[in-house]
Amino acid sequence: MDELLPPNLIKLRHVAKDITDQVLAPEAQKVDENAQWPSHAFEALAQADLMGLHVPKRLGGHEQGLLALAAIIETLAQGCSSSALCYAMHCVGSAVIASKATRYQQDKYLVPIADNRHITTLALSEAGTGAHFYLPQTQLSRVDGHFDIHGTKQFVTNGGHADSYVISTQVSGQTSGGGDFNCLMVDHDTPGIRWLPDWRGFGMRGNSSRGMQLDQVQVPTNNLLGEEGDQIWYVFEVITPYFLTAMAATYTGLALASLNQTIDQISHRTYSHAGNGLADQDVIQYRVAQMKIAVDRCRALLYRAAYLVDQGHPEALTQIMMAKAESADTAVYVTNEAMSCCGGRAYQDNDAQARRLRDARAAHVMSPTTDLLKLWIGRQALGMPLL
Repeated sequence: MDELLPPNLIKLRHVAKDITDQVLAPEAQKVDENAQWPSHAFEALAQADLMGLHVPKRLGGHEQGLLALAAIIETLAQGCSSSALCYAMHCVGSAVIASKATRYQQDKYLVPIADNRHITTLALSEAGTGAHFYLPQTQLSRVDGHFDIHGTKQFVTNGGHADSYVISTQVSGQTSGGGDFNCLMVDHDTPGIRWLPDWRGFGMRGNSSRGMQLDQVQVPTNNLLGEEGDQIWYVFEVITPYFLTAMAATYTGLALASLNQTIDQISHRTYSHAGNGLADQDVIQYRVAQMKIAVDRCRALLYRAAYLVDQGHPEALTQIMMAKAESADTAVYVTNEAMSCCGGRAYQDNDAQARRLRDARAAHVMSPTTDLLKLWIGRQALGMPLL
């Protein structure tokens, strides 16, 4: 897709490709086997000056939009989808902070991020509201010039490893409803935070996707992003487009890697008794064609959607929702086909194809789920309210 990218993004993608080949891919099996958070990935990304992808240039960052996010995350995911997703959540978190950052927040969070010495991430999901991440139940109260936070977040990517967390809460003194909630910054060493057990999932095992208990956690009022109760703006203007692009790019890259390995294995598989190869079989040629069509369609939708958001196109949000839904369908389909086409070798202990198959399954349940996205897309097409 380099033909769709400006020169500066091609350069950034090539930097990401070197990191993928030299750092992420060689450690991907270990990350999966040990459910190991990919600190090595963040070290390499920091050394390459990629932590401030969405931080304004005047603060030392790259000031890039969704097209850059799509290109870099898709590239990283081809080597290790867990590493790509962890970095993606840092990027989404930094974009949320940057969107309405005060001078205090710029100095405290964005400058260190751009200086490659601060990791942030999102903490939005809760058990009580599931896929409806925009309806937090975490309570907030204003007391003597600070906020008290009480609640539990679930599936916090980079949980226990990030330096700060973008969390959502109810508006102080009210229950959530009608889109009224807050986004705040919580530092990792704030008293009252307790991390729930380590993440050892079926797939995406390196994410450190942990529960975060906040027991009367006190944060300064300066940590509030925007104004109280206006954070529905964050959901649809920042969180949703950046989050969905990050997800779509991760699973598109995963599917592309699965397709490429399938083609490579098939191309080198020969039958000694017949003298021909697996690639000579009509059914294999057909199945590879179906996989390639699916991946190329998914990539085209992702890059077009990211471009439209960067251009402020009115249909951009719908396109981004479609890209994430399509990437989930494609990743599950392609990895499943890869297991069949590659035969017994794919079923060997922790083969990369089997790892991708497990990682791909998470695409459908990561909020907003595929079902919820398709519901929203249908409503949008029919001219109905999204929520």
